[in-house]
Amino acid sequence: MSTAPLVGYSSSGSEDEAEAEAKAGTRAQPGARGRSRGQSPLSSQRLPVPESVLHMFPGTEEGPADDSAKHGGRVRTFPHERGNWATHVYIPYEAREEFLDLLDVLLPHAQTYVPRLVRMEAFHLSLSQSVVLRHHWILPFVQVLKDRVASFQRFVGLEVTSGHAQFLDLVSEVDKVMEEFDLTTFYQDPSFHVSLAWCVGDARLQLEGQCLQELQEIVDAFEDSEMLLRMHAEQIRCKSGNKFFSMPLK
Repeated sequence: MSTAPLVGYSSSGSEDEAEAEAKAGTRAQPGARGRSRGQSPLSSQRLPVPESVLHMFPGTEEGPADDSAKHGGRVRTFPHERGNWATHVYIPYEAREEFLDLLDVLLPHAQTYVPRLVRMEAFHLSLSQSVVLRHHWILPFVQVLKDRVASFQRFVGLEVTSGHAQFLDLVSEVDKVMEEFDLTTFYQDPSFHVSLAWCVGDARLQLEGQCLQELQEIVDAFEDSEMLLRMHAEQIRCKSGNKFFSMPLK
């Protein structure tokens, strides 16, 4: 039985680092209004702030420091900045019970080679890299994306073996949206895949060769694995910060 091959790869950025960013805001600046007529120039002079008060609010103009310990050791590929929202376009993969049963066999075996492997909490196939959007561009970006993918129909795909042409067509339209907003497009000649696990650092040397061969044998021997690993592409999602937008395919 021939099924989708398992691969080990390193990612240039975390697809799951699209977390809620602080919304940009505006506030009135001190002294923005002019002095009222007849006001003494001395009354508008700013008095020095005592040192004891200044030290009460250290670093108020800086964004919060990234703490990789809160994200399993992962580090952002771009720094946190107020008003920036990490954005990612993808096709969700709804894992069935049989798929999770297979993963329960695969992961412990892979962890004998790379103990730090961590199971993915959700599964998807990426159509874009993680990019940064300003908050006020989120809705215009999503609207253009919806217009671009509106004509696409649902389809079924396996990694590499089928559906590759449809995925390339989708990426082409997503790339056009990225270019319109002056954002980074997807990889050249992409390998479409659904990630099963992740780890900090590059573990390709440990995974390639004997480990992947043994994992592939487990997949090939698993009952109905060919049907099990099919992806039904029924919708496209865009995650921007903590906002999710769904675009059903026809």
